[in-house]
Amino acid sequence: MRRFALLGAAGYIAPRHMRAIKETGNQLVSACDINDSVGVIDSLAPHSEFFTEFERFHDHACALKRQPGQALDFVSVCSPNHLHHAHIGAGLRLGCDVICEKPLVPTANQLDDLARTEQETGHRLWNILQLRHHQAIIDLKSRVQGGAVHKHEVDLTYITSRGKWYMQSWKGDPRKSFGVATNIGVHFYDMLHFVFGRLQRNVVHFADPLKTAGYLEYENARVRWFLSIDAKDLPEAVRGRQTTWRSITVDGREIEFSEGFTDLHTASYQAILDGKGYGIEDARHCVETVEAIRSAIPVTARDSEGHEFTSRLSRSA
Repeated sequence: MRRFALLGAAGYIAPRHMRAIKETGNQLVSACDINDSVGVIDSLAPHSEFFTEFERFHDHACALKRQPGQALDFVSVCSPNHLHHAHIGAGLRLGCDVICEKPLVPTANQLDDLARTEQETGHRLWNILQLRHHQAIIDLKSRVQGGAVHKHEVDLTYITSRGKWYMQSWKGDPRKSFGVATNIGVHFYDMLHFVFGRLQRNVVHFADPLKTAGYLEYENARVRWFLSIDAKDLPEAVRGRQTTWRSITVDGREIEFSEGFTDLHTASYQAILDGKGYGIEDARHCVETVEAIRSAIPVTARDSEGHEFTSRLSRSA
């Protein structure tokens, strides 16, 4: 039984990590968040310690390290995106392996820094890249690799409606979330690389605080993509009935991956515990992709490269 701590326990994604810790037969020893709305701990790890100050959590972890058999083995990081780098570094220096939610960090330079911290501490950083464990994505990768080499035509659409609270939270602050493409899109870019190979071209056609769109060309695919947190972008056929719409088509064929989309953290944890998880170099491609998207100046889409939804949008300044 491995002993875990969790940073960011009050966040949206934290319960999936708590369940993964429990379902893999391990123990959540302590949790930390500045927000104390963490009642979910009662049903998943009722004996866990809880702290609202990182400094007190750190003292607690150091004290455990001095006691035989009580030291933490893992620190799971579910805190806001801009805190990942600091919290990962702290976990590694506490003598733990670290499991971090996406996006791992915002820049390739921070990846390099964490790689140095791994070397200094002898511990590993693992990233949750859950779509790599989705059977539909695994099957798609097998089809692409097993077929004739050519550029597949791909359209990726992900609309996940968010209320007014979103822009008032850290997620709506680009200094903390790093924007829509990074916060809700990074694991899709990882999936595209995982399936279609090396990225060759990266163009942005539209970007504002609520949505972004562009074109990615990989070794084996031409991808038109659109990401949004605006309910107004939902197709009329589903508007008012559902708040999220995901669609990936490959050569005109829909890839259904909605089922099981939210249930992959336990599979990710089990792979990590088995030594088969995804580390810094696995995450590098998607980190570099979103870093480039954030700094890109939107341009008018060329023929056949624009997502159909971008025709509704005015060009971003």
